[in-house]
Amino acid sequence: MEETSLQSPSESTGVTSQRKILTVSELTRDIKTLLETGFDSIWVKGEISSFKVPSSGHFYFNLKDEKSMLACVMFKFKNQYLKFELKDGLEVICGGRITLYEPRGSYQLLVETIEPKGLGALQLRFEQLKEKLSKEGLFSPEHKKPLPYLPQKIALITSPTGAAIQDMLNILNRRFSNLEILLVPVSVQGDKAAPEITRAIELVNQMNEHDVIIVGRGGGSLEDLWAFNEEIVARAVFASHIPIISAVGHEIDFTICDFVADLRAPTPSAAAELVVKNKIDLQKNILSQLNHLRQAFLTHVTRYKKQLAELSGRIIDPRRKLEDWRLRLSDLQERLHYTLLQNVKNAKSNLENLSPKLSSQIHLILERHRHHITRLKSLLKSLNPLAILERGFSITKILKTGHILRKSSEAKQQDMVSIELSSGKLMCEIKEIKN
Repeated sequence: MEETSLQSPSESTGVTSQRKILTVSELTRDIKTLLETGFDSIWVKGEISSFKVPSSGHFYFNLKDEKSMLACVMFKFKNQYLKFELKDGLEVICGGRITLYEPRGSYQLLVETIEPKGLGALQLRFEQLKEKLSKEGLFSPEHKKPLPYLPQKIALITSPTGAAIQDMLNILNRRFSNLEILLVPVSVQGDKAAPEITRAIELVNQMNEHDVIIVGRGGGSLEDLWAFNEEIVARAVFASHIPIISAVGHEIDFTICDFVADLRAPTPSAAAELVVKNKIDLQKNILSQLNHLRQAFLTHVTRYKKQLAELSGRIIDPRRKLEDWRLRLSDLQERLHYTLLQNVKNAKSNLENLSPKLSSQIHLILERHRHHITRLKSLLKSLNPLAILERGFSITKILKTGHILRKSSEAKQQDMVSIELSSGKLMCEIKEIKN
């Protein structure tokens, strides 16, 4: 820092003054000290804008209101613990301290923690994940698998020490005592819970021996139930080819797992009641159906007996019916014999009458055709193109092509020609052509 005596504008009055002159770096350093000591722990609310995450993993964004804007940075080792996603337009409350970046002389808020304004961090994360998975179709009804009517093997994925497992086992044994139940013990709370639940679902699917899976736990706070809101659990439930019942918390509790599962039960006890029918109820239903079947069978038998009795009264003795057919057959044989004899007699008479006429007609027809054939032969002879050869004409053809010559110009020298006469042929070579 330099101190220099300079003349002020009041020099004319003979008064001199001393001024303190700082370099830019000195001034910036002083401001940095003032800012960082005066605002070392503050909370600022505003709306996120220009949110960016470069390859370093740090968060860079602006915090703004209707009048001003504040640059912010949240380093990776801090932002990796956030329970929700940051995005432009989200209103938040940021806790941290003001720092000044000396090379540019710009100040910014170094963020250490962020809370969503109006909603808790977990609730906001829940809503964000719910919206994301819903858009991907993980909640769609067409992906829900039907539960088997009466499963024989059930896998329970829950804590082995909680009250929920005891409630489910008691109800399952009471409703249908001979079920095969597999307990897959997992943590249902804490950081290890979501990975363990995910691995358990995958394990049961790999075994491929069970008809249905129940995933759940007893009630608790949003933080207690959070493992069932994790994305890895939701995707494992969706990928399961075995139907899954989600039984998490109390009736008023909803988790992401509930939305993805094939069926949501309000409580673990309700899941046990939903998954299997009551054995006593099934036995009563079977007895009722047997009684209905027996009554229906007796009703049908009675009706058929009555119909049989009515039909029996209408049946005619087959021997009497056979005699009737014999008499009718004999009558038809006699009528057929008489008809055949009469037809033969009539045919003979007609033939005798037609014979003289037929002979005369045949003779006339033959004579007529004979004259017609004679005329055709004469006409054919007159039209025969070879007949003109008898009068001294001939037919000349080019031997190679078979073309009949009508003009001398149609032939060429050295062509071999065939000359057909009324008797025999001549083979000649053309030496000279005269038109």
